[in-house]
This record gives sequence, structure tokens and C-alpha cells, in this order.
Amino acid sequence: MAIGVFDSGVGGLTVHRELVSRFPERDFIYLGDQAHAPYGGRDGEDIVNLTRAGCETLFRAGASVVVLACNTASAIALRRLQQTWIPAFSKEMGRPLNVLGIIVPTIEAATGLPWSFEAEREGRLEGHKKESIDITGVFCTAATAMSRVYEIEIDKRREDLAVFTEACPGLAGLIELGAPEDELRVVVRDHVDALRRRIGRHPDKAILGCTHYEIVADLFAGALPDGVQVISQPKAVADALERYFDRHPEYDLGNSQRRDFLTTGQPGPQSDLIAQFWGAPLSFSAA
Repeated sequence: MAIGVFDSGVGGLTVHRELVSRFPERDFIYLGDQAHAPYGGRDGEDIVNLTRAGCETLFRAGASVVVLACNTASAIALRRLQQTWIPAFSKEMGRPLNVLGIIVPTIEAATGLPWSFEAEREGRLEGHKKESIDITGVFCTAATAMSRVYEIEIDKRREDLAVFTEACPGLAGLIELGAPEDELRVVVRDHVDALRRRIGRHPDKAILGCTHYEIVADLFAGALPDGVQVISQPKAVADALERYFDRHPEYDLGNSQRRDFLTTGQPGPQSDLIAQFWGAPLSFSAA
């Protein structure tokens, strides 16, 4: 048994690395759907079907819990899978199974409030609008931007936070292909500047709402002025998963420190960019 980590490609390695650091004794299986990456430009039904297929592969390989280390999959597919697929598939497999996303922990980190806060809240916080509203900028794929999940869910919890989303079409694909750093730096700076022009100033906080972007987090930090807090999505996910496992001891997560890396694409070594991020060469096996 193991913890499964799923992404359209290599971006989920950012979350995987943090989870391994947090749960070093546990078994892990990583699956990158590189045959269909990136997901950001695909339609919703396609994203749901590809995500379900990836999760099924991981469950059949021994995962008990699958973390969707992909904002696009979390925004578009997670609820459908949890409500309409997991109950029957868990029964078929004869053991507890679940799929978890990464957007909820990120919103909790961005707002400083638990996800349940919205359900407990009665109406708006009248009379508490601040003269100075903090601005959170979200850099993400086109599909995540179209879902408006960050704007909607943050606004439910914090009326003193304004959210502006900057879709970055093509950036995840460039990272997936291991584009040169100079090329990536120009693209990142262009998107940071586009968001600044739209807002009228730089945001107070930034969310890298695509796990691929965490691989080049240093480029975002370099393009943003000093003082802008970049929220760490991998850390937020690890914190939330630790709390989740404390509440749900029924999941068998293995304890042999298994580390498997699978791909639906071309197996073999990953790009130099990934090797640099990972700290060592990394090779995927065929799923």
C-alpha cells in the first residue's frame, strides 16, 4: 500500500518531494500523465476522464490515497471523482480509497482560515471592510483560471482579500519540456508584469496555482518585488495531509519507503531542469 501522487506531468514532483520529506517512512507511487500533458488547455470532460484513469492506475498499483498534485485536475475533476466514482470503485477494490486535492489546503494557507469556516459563517462580515484591501495574485493555467475557484472560495472566507488571476498559457508546457532558464525567465516576467498592469500595482501575496510553476519558483520570486509573500503550495498540502491522516487511520500507507515513478509517456530520464530541481537525475518507468 502507498500514497499516490498524480499530475499531468512533472509539476506534481514539487508536492511529492515535500510529502516524502514529511512522511519519509511511507511508500509513494508517482504518476505523471505525460502522454496528455499539459491539462490546462483541455476541456472539462477530458480532464475528468484523464484524471480518473490516472487515479485508477495508482489505486491498482497499490495506492490507498491519491493526491491530485495538479491544480487543474483539483479544480475540474476532484468533486466529480469523490462523489460519483470513488464510492463504487472503493467497494470494487475492497478497501478504503480516497482522492484528495491541493486547492483546499492552498486556500486555507492564503486565508489563514479552515475550509469549514465558510459553512459556519452567517452572512457577510458587515461593517468590517478594511480601508486597505490586501491583494492576492494567482498564476495558473487557463482551465484553473476559467474555473474561478480561487476567487470564489477565497471571497467566501475573507472579504478583506481581493483575488486577481493571471492565466499563463504555455508555461506549464515549457517547464514540462525542460525549456532553458532564460526563456522561462522572460515568460514569467511577462506574466508578472501583465498582472501588475491589470491590478495597478504588485500583489501583496502570490499563489503559484500550477505545481509546474513551483519548479521555477525562484523565477517568480525574482520577478516579484521584495516583500511579496509567495505561498508554498507543497508545504500547505503536506500540512493538510498530516492532519488528514491523523483523523483517518483506516488507510494503509505502507512503511517500506517504496519510491516508484511512473509515466504514461516516454519512460526514461527527465529533463535537466527536473534533475536540477530534484537534486539528482530522475527517471520514470512506463505506467
